[in-house]
Amino acid sequence: MIPYGRQSISQADIDTVVEVLRSDFLTQGPWVARFEKRVAEACAAQYAVGVNSATSALHIACMALDLGPGDWLWTSPTTFVASANSARFCGAEVDFVDIDPRTYNMCPDALEEKLAFAAKNGSLPKVVMPVHLCGQPCDMARIGALSKQYGFKVIEDASHAIGASYSADGKEDTFEPVGNCRYSDITVFSFHPVKIITTAEGGMALTNDALLANRLQRLRSHGITSDPAEMQPRPADEIWNYQQIRLGYNYRMTDLQAALGVSQMERLSAFVEQRHRVAHRYDTALADLPLQLPWQSPSSYSSYHLYPIRVNAQTGGVSQRQLYDSLQAGKINVNLHYIPVYRHPYYEAMGFKRGYCPQAEAYYKEALSIPMYPTLSDAEQDHVIEVLRRAFA
Repeated sequence: MIPYGRQSISQADIDTVVEVLRSDFLTQGPWVARFEKRVAEACAAQYAVGVNSATSALHIACMALDLGPGDWLWTSPTTFVASANSARFCGAEVDFVDIDPRTYNMCPDALEEKLAFAAKNGSLPKVVMPVHLCGQPCDMARIGALSKQYGFKVIEDASHAIGASYSADGKEDTFEPVGNCRYSDITVFSFHPVKIITTAEGGMALTNDALLANRLQRLRSHGITSDPAEMQPRPADEIWNYQQIRLGYNYRMTDLQAALGVSQMERLSAFVEQRHRVAHRYDTALADLPLQLPWQSPSSYSSYHLYPIRVNAQTGGVSQRQLYDSLQAGKINVNLHYIPVYRHPYYEAMGFKRGYCPQAEAYYKEALSIPMYPTLSDAEQDHVIEVLRRAFA
């Protein structure tokens, strides 16, 4: 089977991890700090906090912003469930903002309309979590402006988007990397094997706020500090070289993961460039088929984590299910990203109904993610293209 995504592990990656295996540190040691510094520099952010998954990073990001019972978090319905679940972990309520029909990201117009209505009835969110779906950046300048107008915090779920960039004014010389946190409080990356770079499992939270960075560091490690300035005084004859000052979790990244991440960062630009090459070949080869191919904003540079195609049975004569079955029969393991979060039974039990976000529903009924990864060979990609063409023949 040709998968929809696959990691690329080099000999240099292996050698770096073996070096850690032969060192004194296997869990959280010097490589974690090295990886955090490397990512922060690449994204032009002040602070980075590595953890064991992007889900963990989203969770402690919500906690660092004091999201809790009685608060609301709004996010995109077209995302993995972890985006919404991170709020539920904190006891907060979740709502969804429909997507833009071209970018598939949270629609700024829909967000502004929903905020205006919420302001009138006193139900504004404490946190808004836009998702950079497939690696294409959201309109962060617009969302950032709305956050100042309506007083909410912003967590960017950039799990798909390390290596992506965007421009607030659309000029080529003003592009800046996703993760810079200019328009948000915290940005979260994922390093799952199918993402742009991998640490096997892992995630990271970036911020420009020293207080938030400190909170994130404490929350990932049981809420424990060894900083004398943060510790409460104790009798001089008692040894207190650490104290738990709040409730936290064991969300720490290991040095093994971080070492792999440091090595992978050396190829970040090359990975994204290769993904663009694969996307360009698809764009050219599939242009004459009755498919909607991914639209790319001229104001952004996608990391192309995914390449979703959309099929409409009424206009193309082939249904989403038929195309899925044809690709599977051709040994191509396509996937669907994503079922609207509120359509899952857990969220349906909260009262969400089918059709709540019409654009997200339309996307769900038409989209399939076809293979997209840096090591996808021309022969494999040609096979995917041929199976697609046969399906419409």
